[in-house]
Amino acid sequence: MIELRIKVDPFPLVEPLVVRLRDAASGPGPNDAVLIGMEGSRREYDFQGFSLALHAASDLKLDNDVIMIVPGQASARRLLRADSQHNTFLVTEQCDQLCLMCSQPPKKQHVDLFSELETAASLAPSNAYIGLSGGEPLLHKRKLFDMLLSLSKTRPDLMFHILTNGQHFGEEDIDTLQEIGVERILWGIPLYAANADGHDAIVKKTGAFDRLPKSFSILFESGAAIELRTVVMQQNYDELPALAGFVGTALPFLERWAIMQLENIGFGRMNWDSSFKDTSTDFGNVARAINIATARDVPVQLYNFPLCSVPARYRHLAPASISDWKNKQEPFCADCSSRQRCGGFFEWYDHKKGFRGLGPI
Repeated sequence: MIELRIKVDPFPLVEPLVVRLRDAASGPGPNDAVLIGMEGSRREYDFQGFSLALHAASDLKLDNDVIMIVPGQASARRLLRADSQHNTFLVTEQCDQLCLMCSQPPKKQHVDLFSELETAASLAPSNAYIGLSGGEPLLHKRKLFDMLLSLSKTRPDLMFHILTNGQHFGEEDIDTLQEIGVERILWGIPLYAANADGHDAIVKKTGAFDRLPKSFSILFESGAAIELRTVVMQQNYDELPALAGFVGTALPFLERWAIMQLENIGFGRMNWDSSFKDTSTDFGNVARAINIATARDVPVQLYNFPLCSVPARYRHLAPASISDWKNKQEPFCADCSSRQRCGGFFEWYDHKKGFRGLGPI
């Protein structure tokens, strides 16, 4: 697994510091730290006349990476990896839902880092694509929108994929969404069933399903792009064809419908035995849902599905969707002819409790 934290020697700070690491001086900006020496795992940088020392494997490429150092912490967070397409900012750990499969269980407190995250985004490589996640980012909607508005002016080349539960959009947001630039954001919004009973039971919030049509209407009116996200579980597996019918009828304007396998971490791990649906041995309702959606011109993709868990006729819908920092290959993947284009497994996937119908392809 790719390390997202790097050991840092004590550095005099009273507030979080965002720094871009540079291997060579080339018109360094105020947030740039320039490498001046390496000895073993220790790298010394010059940051505005101060010595900044990091400890990382000698073969780890850090040039143009953006890190954040927080006072009192012995490691820096690697916010942006310059050579990766899988950079995501955790905006908040607060959330107003308790989804059965949540990979990032919510916390009560919020650490406000919007200023630091804006600075980090401003230092990103050209045309970077950045994820924004939580918790629920729109619990801090005004600050989130202010950050995006500012970046739309200073870095109009950036694009964002924002995960939200879709509970907090209002009519007053339409003008702001358009000012930010609807072409620059893909909103990822979950829907787990075609009815309130099924959806609300999974997200553990009464009224969540009934609130979504308003948000979809607002986003549609603003011209925003939407990625609908459905995690396949025992709780909703039998209802997937009905959900596909609902999506094709009520939400024909989607950018795509992402049907997703469960991630074995957070609440997903806690509820694994009662929630994981082994689609490698029973793909039937997923196939029916895909067929219904496709017949109604809804683009479908399969996220977090190893290729060998998917019937051949649907494998073209399964991209390598697991972020590079948390994916792995199992030992039995070594001789697979499709290894290079397969997303593999989550780092925390436990094959003893996982897919039982895998085989060579």
